[in-house]
Amino acid sequence: MNLTNLIWLFFLLLALTPLLQQQMLMMARARMMRLIERRRGSRVITLIHRQEASSLLGIRFARYIDIEDSERVLSAIRTTPPEMPIDLIMHTPGGLVLAAGQIAYALNAHPGRVTVFVPHYAMSGGTLIALAADEIVMDAHAALGPVDAQVGQYPAASILAALTVPNPNRDDEMLVLGDISRKALAQVRHTIFDLLKDNLPEEQARSLATALSEGRWTHDYPILPEEARQLGLLVTVGLPDEVYQLMALYPQATMRRPSVEFVPVERPHAPPPPPPAGRRRGRA
Repeated sequence: MNLTNLIWLFFLLLALTPLLQQQMLMMARARMMRLIERRRGSRVITLIHRQEASSLLGIRFARYIDIEDSERVLSAIRTTPPEMPIDLIMHTPGGLVLAAGQIAYALNAHPGRVTVFVPHYAMSGGTLIALAADEIVMDAHAALGPVDAQVGQYPAASILAALTVPNPNRDDEMLVLGDISRKALAQVRHTIFDLLKDNLPEEQARSLATALSEGRWTHDYPILPEEARQLGLLVTVGLPDEVYQLMALYPQATMRRPSVEFVPVERPHAPPPPPPAGRRRGRA
């Protein structure tokens, strides 16, 4: 084999390596999902958004809940036997209200038990989907988020607040945005109430729908498990280890040195060494 062929072979292997690695990751994910399904007797669906390397050039794409996601999740729900529980493992910054709403209503209509697992965060549209579950299982430090509508680059509630300030120079575009914002807030509040009304008393469902949609917090405000429970959500803390193992198979691609590094701890922990002979423990 001459030098030119070796060079071409080198570049071919260089180009195919990311594809082979991605295929191996997908196979490992499928095995872990089947393991969770066997142990829980459920159908596992994942909705995980990360900026993974894609294509031969390793280009990364920002991910969020879109129509393609809703089509795939709806297909998975539709092909699940009615009596079979569904476990949705979700890691997402949110996305399109239309797509998130479709997924939420489909989960809400599933006759079997629906559990949503949140290992890190499920913000905005992710929280909307979680509201359709019979139970939300979160990591102790995981977060949900407000479901307040966004109009363009601004929160709808903030647009309406700005319209209350007297301004004789306000243009028609701002008035149009205000009209859209009123409709958007009302629609999201109605959707949340619709998802909650079967699991919560009506008054509590309305109160929670208002709290999540009215713009009480900034859009990126983290609602941790304890606060979620105080709001009235059915939240349990403590994920199966298999969920964390599955999440580890969705590596975040990076072209630079990682900013966080640590050495994994082996389990079970070794017992601490006994104190030196002749010494007695005192109180601090």
